[in-house]
Amino acid sequence: MPSNITKPAAASISTTSSTATSTAISTTSPSLPIAVVDDDQALRESLVWLLESVGLATHSFGNGELFLSTNSSEYGALLLDVRMPGMSGLQVQQQLVDQHAALPIIMMTGHGDVPMAVAALKNGAFDFIEKPFNHQQLIDVVQQALGSAALHRQSREQRIMLQERYQALRPKEQRIVAHVAEGMTSKEIAKHMQISGKTVEVYRLRAMKAMGAANLAELVRQAVALELVPPLTADE
Repeated sequence: MPSNITKPAAASISTTSSTATSTAISTTSPSLPIAVVDDDQALRESLVWLLESVGLATHSFGNGELFLSTNSSEYGALLLDVRMPGMSGLQVQQQLVDQHAALPIIMMTGHGDVPMAVAALKNGAFDFIEKPFNHQQLIDVVQQALGSAALHRQSREQRIMLQERYQALRPKEQRIVAHVAEGMTSKEIAKHMQISGKTVEVYRLRAMKAMGAANLAELVRQAVALELVPPLTADE
């Protein structure tokens, strides 16, 4: 989509903002590059220059088909033009949604494309920005998307680790974890499972150690995260 944006001069970003941005990036050290998808070559080059000037590796694509031929998990965020020849930005986004891609998408829109951008937000896009861009605003939005993606990856990795620890428990230990999270006392669990109270305590302590739970409250939170029990509601 054509745009009147040209490659920014270095002086167009204030020294203070640039320094702060660079510091934030170096602290978080995102390892995954940004993907830029737009049919306007001049705009792509401008965006690549801008993002790389603050330390963000960037890969650009002239259309959605080229981007979809790559592995979306190799990117930290996606800058995607809404209106392009061939596949539109919304169609590219839908394919990523269908693939369950955990990639924050920032839609780039022209003045008349705001309704399309709103539709993209409803479909899970991280944000949208209108052309012509404010350079610092664009960098800030990209950084926010990277931060969101990092938290999502960390949460997913923690859940996988938790599932692995739970699956490594013995069947009776798994049942006790679930019963503890249901609010049952050791005496009730012993009666329900037809074992002694002392055995319940041994299994529970062993399960807590294996799960890395420092106390019962943490064990319950882990059980809720694993969906062994439904989460508590405000009324409970």
